[in-house]
Formats: sequence, structure tokens, C-alpha cells
Amino acid sequence: MAQGSGGGFGRRSLLQGTAAGSAALALPVLSCAAPSQARGGRPSADWGVQVGDVTTSSGLVWVRSNRPARMVVQTAATESFRNARTWRGPVIGAGTDFTGVTSLHGLPPGEQVHYRVLLADPDDPRRTGEPVSGTFRTAPAHRHKDVRFHWSGDLAGQGWGINPDRGGYRIYEEMRRRNPDFFLCSGDNIYADNPITEKVTLPDGRIWRNVTTEEKAKVAETLAEFRGAFRYNLLDDNLRRFNAQVPTITQWDDHEVHNNWYPGQLLDDARYTEKDADVLSARSLRAFGEYFPIRTLRPDRGGRVYRVVHHGPLLDVFVLDMRRYRNANSPGRQTDDPQGILGAEQLRWLKRELSRSHAVWKVIASDMPLGLVVPDGKTDFEAVAQGDPGAPLGRELQLAELLRHIKHDRITGTVWLTTDVHYTSAQHYAPERAAFKDFEPFWEFVSGPLNAGGFQALKLDGTFGPTQPFIKAPDRANTSPAETPQNFGEIDIDGGSGELTVRLRQEGGEVLFSKVLQPGRVGQ
Repeated sequence: MAQGSGGGFGRRSLLQGTAAGSAALALPVLSCAAPSQARGGRPSADWGVQVGDVTTSSGLVWVRSNRPARMVVQTAATESFRNARTWRGPVIGAGTDFTGVTSLHGLPPGEQVHYRVLLADPDDPRRTGEPVSGTFRTAPAHRHKDVRFHWSGDLAGQGWGINPDRGGYRIYEEMRRRNPDFFLCSGDNIYADNPITEKVTLPDGRIWRNVTTEEKAKVAETLAEFRGAFRYNLLDDNLRRFNAQVPTITQWDDHEVHNNWYPGQLLDDARYTEKDADVLSARSLRAFGEYFPIRTLRPDRGGRVYRVVHHGPLLDVFVLDMRRYRNANSPGRQTDDPQGILGAEQLRWLKRELSRSHAVWKVIASDMPLGLVVPDGKTDFEAVAQGDPGAPLGRELQLAELLRHIKHDRITGTVWLTTDVHYTSAQHYAPERAAFKDFEPFWEFVSGPLNAGGFQALKLDGTFGPTQPFIKAPDRANTSPAETPQNFGEIDIDGGSGELTVRLRQEGGEVLFSKVLQPGRVGQ
């Protein structure tokens, strides 16, 4: 949500703090020089490793080198790497900002996999850098094994970056210690439109200090600036340690590009020389695909973010893209809206894949909430709801079509997870309270932010009959992470009973709200 344009102050807009330069502040020991400037020596992987889109037998391993290198991955059942299997990856260079991904197949299901990445000189494979190690669990092939995962979103937003005084992004260390099978990041991985300044004065006079970089000193417009925005977060020790242990399922949202952007938009923002949102989003999507291991972003998979990740018989995760296929933000009163927020093709895909799923639980990872009214300026709306509690209009028509399909196709175990609004809450939707009644009850859970400003609660739209048994939000706009604890959600699925337990947690470990859902039901 934003209030006006041109960098105006809003839920996810630029923090107006004290002015500062872009000199680095307490940077971790990483080489921030461009890889092309690295001279001599052996390749090194200073930016850590990460794994994405893990299934029962596969996963994607990511690395970034400081110079051109051949990526080699070894996997084994133990840390000793006895009887290791070797995977010859790509030669990585300037075309991908020196990042690379190697696809692993034929892994044992439900097992801990140890891996290490070696970077070798392309001209002399004997010259390798120090290996960088990690570990992850493949999804179970049988139902009896429990599943745990976390979700959240919104990182480095509103100018709140890596603060060395607080220990950086310490929420990642808290999640890592809970040892989830994977982490679902629901979008706003970067705030491309929110520069990071060196210092910000808090309302009580304290000083918030940020690690800063040249690329994050301004809004991202060029490919190099978008790459720098994704790279910024990897300066944090907690995040690199988390990435080495916890696989990710990553989606994106508006702040990968610009607040509340939509296809075809021309930005009304004086900070930008490039005003075409399509040009900016193409550059960001390229950098996004370079910095996260996502199978469907490969050219042979359609170059798309939306996908389903199968996590064994207990769980399928349906990752949506509510950004690239939407129509323009508007008052949302259309009586016919085939494009909506998903686009017609993505909606057909989602209905088809939900019907095909045999998983006990179908988690729908939505980058925007359904029944919360997220405004975009004075007359337009950014998400699905538009504040009219009557029959579905505008983008609500697509949601009504999807919910009708879930009911009539008897699709069991659907749960919606989202972030975006910078607070945490639980919404229950039921037809007996709704204007539109042709659906079965369901839950939507909101968490976040990871490291961004906190904002006040939004209104509920009554079209699909939501109630809100839990909400925790600040009472004013853009409270810093030093003032408002950050949030993440946790899902536990019991391998014996099949019960799914949702816990909304805040930084520090406190459980704010929990809900147990029963398997095998169309509605909850």
C-alpha cells in the first residue's frame, strides 16, 4: 500500500529519515568489489550457498563466485563426505553476475543431505577455492514423517537495513535454530525503491545504524543496481548461515521493483529516470532469478515465478505470482474481470494443479492478502479486496471462481499463507457470513515483516465473510524493528494424525496465536 506516488510516505514506501552518505558501516568481511576486478588467486564463494525448491529427490544449489569459475557440487550422507557424489555444474561469469545453480536429482527421500560447493578455475580445474558447505533435508516419501516449515516476508524495507548494533537480521538465526524443513519467503525480498542510509533517528532519539552499499544508496533502476539490492542482504551473517541450512521456496511481490507496480505502469516518481515499470520489472526478474534457486525461472520452464513445489505426501506448496499478470490497480468495481490479479492462464493452472494434487495439505502461498483492504492512493486498490462488502467485483471475481472450484471439485486441505502488510493476523472466511456463499470455509494467516517497518491494521472486506480472531499490529506507521518485534509463521504437520498446526510467532520466540486444523476436509 502507498499514499500517493513519487516516493510518498506509506506502508512500504521509503523511510524519510536523516540524510546520510553511502559509506560502508561495519561491513562483514566480504569482498564488495566487482568480481571482474578480482585479480589472481583462486575463486571464492564469499556470499555463501543456498538451496531451493527441494522435493523428495531433488533440489537446486546456488552459489556466487568472486570471479569466473566452474561450479562443482558434492553431496553425501555425512559431514565426512565419504562416498560423495559429484555434480559438475555450469561455468559462471559476468552474464549471471557470477552466480550459478546446479540441479541435484536422484537424492534419497526424507534424508539429511550434506553438500559442499567448490569453485574451480575454468582453465585449470586443479585450482579450486575453499569449499563452502551446507545441509538440507529432502521431503519425505512417506506420510509418517513430520513436516515443519516457516514463512514470512518483507526484508530491508522502509530504510531499515542490516543494523550491526542489533546483530543484523537476527530473526533468521532464531528461525534456523528451530530447524525447519524449508522457509517460504512470501515476497518483498528486497526493497528496490527504498534506499538504505547510514543512520536514522528513532522517535525516542536513539540512532538506528545501517550497513550501507553503493547500490543501495539510491532506488534500483539498472540491472547492476537490482543485482546489488539482492546482494545487500547476503552481507548479513545470520542470513548466510540460515541459507546454508534451510532450503527456500521464494516468491516475489511489488518491492522487488517499485511500490504497488503493475504491468504497463508508467511511474510517477521523481527519483526515477526510467519510468517504465515493464523495463524495471524485467531487470529485477533477471536479478531475482540470478540470486534465488527457482526451477521454473529457467528459460526452458517458461521463466515464471508461479509453480507448485511437492513436499511429499503431506504437503504441496502452490506459489502464486500476483504481480506480473494483474491488471492495473483501480477502484475494483468491474462486473467482469477475466484478467484480475492472477491473469487467466495462471488461474487455469492453479485450478488444474489443485485438482491434481494428492497431498494432504495444499498451502496456497499468496503474495498478497485476500480480505484485507490494501489501498493504492485515494481511489485505487492494490490487492484483491476493495472495501465493498457486497457481491464480488473486480479482482474478487477471480477469487470467487477459485473458491467455487475448490468447493465443487471437493479439494481438501487448502490453507492460505501471506505477508505484505507488515503485521501478523489470522482470518477465517465462511459463507454464512459472506455476500458470496458458494464456497467452503477456509483460513488465511498473515505474518511478517522479517526486517522492515511495522504498520497499522487494515480493514476487512466482508464479501467472503472474514472474521479476525487474532491480530497484532502497531498503532502508528513505520515502527522500526527496534520498536516492534518482527514476525514469522510456523507450520507443523503431524506425520501420524495429519493435523496441521499454525503458530504465529514474533521475534524472541513468543507464540502469539496458534490454530490446529484437521486433515481431509474441504472446509475448515
